[in-house]
Amino acid sequence: MRTFRRTIFALALGAIPVAGPGFGFDGAPVNPKDTALPVVSPQPGTAAALKRTAAPATSPDTLSNSTVMSLAESGHPIAQWKLGKMYADGDGVAQDDLRAFEYFSRIANAHAEDSPSAPQASVVANAFVALGRYYLSGIPNSKIKPDTERAREMFSYAASYFGNADAQYDLARLYLKTPDASRDDFRYGARWLGLAAQKGQHQAQALLGQMLFNGDRLPPQRARGLMWLTLARDSATPDETWIKESYNRAIAKASEDDRAMALQMLEHWVQGRRD
Repeated sequence: MRTFRRTIFALALGAIPVAGPGFGFDGAPVNPKDTALPVVSPQPGTAAALKRTAAPATSPDTLSNSTVMSLAESGHPIAQWKLGKMYADGDGVAQDDLRAFEYFSRIANAHAEDSPSAPQASVVANAFVALGRYYLSGIPNSKIKPDTERAREMFSYAASYFGNADAQYDLARLYLKTPDASRDDFRYGARWLGLAAQKGQHQAQALLGQMLFNGDRLPPQRARGLMWLTLARDSATPDETWIKESYNRAIAKASEDDRAMALQMLEHWVQGRRD
């Protein structure tokens, strides 16, 4: 098992922009918990798969399952990600969360120190997110038990080093939903939530919109909250009813001025994304 803790400050501290105090959403928080480079414990029998290989000329998405499996066993990270997702979703193979965890662990162990600009960086970050979510819930009848602190480590690394928006959202929720959350915990959570929302993570947009519209531990900004909720509603999947319900409640309570200002903010947002 590879040990990365010697590189904590060299990697993680240099990856996080320093933010000033307050509750703005223009910078990432500096919290020691968010600068630790986690060590992932691979499952038995995975050591041989930790070597790196060159990317194939063809994307794994266009290859047969047997070829993807061969590439994954040889250490190709994108193939490992695809195979891990297949096992997680039961897509073309029998659903097996432990096998999925194993492939995501291989990616994290072999590629945690890859550059955030590397071609495979997004799948490495996504592997950390997937591992974090497994640690949140655990895997029944396995050694993977619910472990919030391990989940936080996974989300923290993907959020800070790779700048992954899903990790930033999941990390924000951990801070915000801690029963005994301190003022600092809330500040860290609010900032991570703002970063994820700015990147277009629609669940973060919905939660931030709720908080701003309702004045939930934040100064109320009803028009801005409605703007975020509108963006989130437009991107929500059919099963994310909580987002649509939050939007419907907000739009019903919003004044005409709130709605007009939210529309202006939406126009600025769309224009800014185009520029």
